[in-house]
Amino acid sequence: MTGKQRRQFWSAVHTVLILVAIFIMLVPIVWIFLAAFKTHVDVYQLKLFFTPTLENFDIVFDDPYRLGEKLFNSTFVALVTVIIAIPIATLAAYSFSRFSMRGETMMLVIILATQFVPAVVIILPFFVMFRDIGLLDTRTGLILVNLAIVMPFAIWMIKGFIDGIPIDTEEAAMVDGSSRLQVIRNIVLPMAAPGLLTSAIFCFIIAWNEFLFALILTNKEAVTLPIGLALFKGEEGDLWNLLSAAGIIIMAPMFVLALMIRRYFVQGMTMGAVR
Repeated sequence: MTGKQRRQFWSAVHTVLILVAIFIMLVPIVWIFLAAFKTHVDVYQLKLFFTPTLENFDIVFDDPYRLGEKLFNSTFVALVTVIIAIPIATLAAYSFSRFSMRGETMMLVIILATQFVPAVVIILPFFVMFRDIGLLDTRTGLILVNLAIVMPFAIWMIKGFIDGIPIDTEEAAMVDGSSRLQVIRNIVLPMAAPGLLTSAIFCFIIAWNEFLFALILTNKEAVTLPIGLALFKGEEGDLWNLLSAAGIIIMAPMFVLALMIRRYFVQGMTMGAVR
């Protein structure tokens, strides 16, 4: 084979592998989408042509499942977590990026090390603490837990974006009379906006999909969507048609969010990777 033929061969192999990977990822999603519109009988039959129904979506929002309440809980907890985490993480990341502090490296390592602690190890202390202060089965408790989960991740991620901003632009602004807060507001935040948005997306996804803490720390009032999926069981076993309908509801915000901000997401990831 000539050099050109080898390149064409490996290009074809790469294309085939990519298509296979896409197929493997899309098959479960397509199956869930189709099953969401099937009856309980049709969901066990492997057929592409069937009479679709919207009854599953009506059922999951009605008693005893009441998925609407769980949707509100998940949305509220995830949004408030992001709204609180991103400003605090941005200020912390800016401090680590621009100021020299004693023990800075150790503090960053400790922040990163918290991400390696298994959630099952710290769930009991959280449970006991929240029980004693009355935060069990509350959205406030879930927000605090999610903040503890996403803050270290957000600080490290945003710090990488701020490190990529030339410090000369900040020094020039301060020479012209701008204060540190004005520099952050007028220069750093606009330049780091794609990175901040990327961090916010990841924090939202983490809070939206969080399962273990929500399972242990909630019972009735603050149950979220991932926990609500466990309710779809009957005498005949798992109700896959209802599970699929609920799964579509859980995945839909992520797809819509990804379509709306995909340009900023790619820009932010590139900004954090290339300096």
